[in-house]
Amino acid sequence: METRFFQFEADFVNSLRCIPMQVRLKLDTCGIKLKLPQWHRFSAEERQTLVDLPCETETEVRAYQQLLQRLISERTGEAATELAIDPHPAWRNAETVADSVQDKATEIGVTITPAQWTNLSPEQRFALIKLSRSNHENANFLPALHEFQII
Repeated sequence: METRFFQFEADFVNSLRCIPMQVRLKLDTCGIKLKLPQWHRFSAEERQTLVDLPCETETEVRAYQQLLQRLISERTGEAATELAIDPHPAWRNAETVADSVQDKATEIGVTITPAQWTNLSPEQRFALIKLSRSNHENANFLPALHEFQII
């Protein structure tokens, strides 16, 4: 996976003050919960390392997980919170629009067709799923739909 930020993240990617989507994807992939206050305890170099490191193969995922566990422990004195890893995450399913995405789109009067969903990259589907969750502020959902040429 290449290092790529979305346009809707442009206001914070230079400083990495927020956790970018590509790191959030890696967190889900390796099963570690990283809270924003923990992220803020990392140095700029450590944040950049978490952006740059691959997290796709089994070996990469394990190494990423171990690095995160060490950084969280060293910087916060807390143990990393481990999460269950979904073996079939919704963002990998190009056939079916995730319910949370369709519900959020419907709220704002948008319909996402199966063809549009299929044409999105896994990273784009992941972003829309994250941005559509009820516990997320959702401010970037509409900009993401524009960026991904859904509307």
